[in-house]
Amino acid sequence: MDKLIEQFSLGLFFWQLILFVALVLLLKKFAWKPILNAVSEREEGIIKALDEAENARKEMQNLNADNERILKEARVERDAMLKEAREMKDSIITEAKGEAHAQATKVIEQAKATIESEKHAAISEIKNQVAELSLGIAEKVMRIELSDKNKQIKLVEDMLKEVKL
Repeated sequence: MDKLIEQFSLGLFFWQLILFVALVLLLKKFAWKPILNAVSEREEGIIKALDEAENARKEMQNLNADNERILKEARVERDAMLKEAREMKDSIITEAKGEAHAQATKVIEQAKATIESEKHAAISEIKNQVAELSLGIAEKVMRIELSDKNKQIKLVEDMLKEVKL
């Protein structure tokens, strides 16, 4: 530092001062305004970006709230539809069971009626066959018994004895 003070020149200091002032004036005229304008534009851009980010955040919150509301409504609607479908299924099953029971009862009654009529027809047929067999047997027995004249007379006498007036 002592060396600088010993070598100090007033002329050199004066010219350096003039050059420094000229440089500051030139920078002020040509550089400071564009630099300050660029800094101001950048500051405004950052403020706008922050505002847009805040608006986007608010919009996202609104969209999320709407999505949640829509999801809740969809869940409620889905639950209602499922409940209605279950009730419809249960009523259809109950109705089908009742109809099947009625059909089964009807079929059983028809089967009983058919069986009863078949039974009566079979009994009638058996009676007819028994009667025919009885008549056939009686006819054969009577032919054998009545083939002889003495047997015929004896049969008439036995029958007369049994008949009482």
